[in-house]
Amino acid sequence: MSVKSSVTLADEQHTFAKIVSAGRDSSASAVVQPGINLFRRNSELDDLERRALHKALSRRQNGEFVSAQEMDDRLISMIADKRSAHGVSP
Repeated sequence: MSVKSSVTLADEQHTFAKIVSAGRDSSASAVVQPGINLFRRNSELDDLERRALHKALSRRQNGEFVSAQEMDDRLISMIADKRSAHGVSP
């Protein structure tokens, strides 16, 4: 279903839409519609990413607390393991 809608464009946007539509699309509307669809998809992706980040932060907030010293010890151990695995001396 289509709905006819009035949209206000800045002068340079209107000029650009006319130039593009003259070359390959039937109207300025055909130029604007893909942009609206792209904006909608990006908005949906932003919402999805925001929900995923919220979920990850909630898991982290409710997870085990690791002190700074414990994290340092873990990192030192991981680095030592990687160096050993790749034959790199400290």
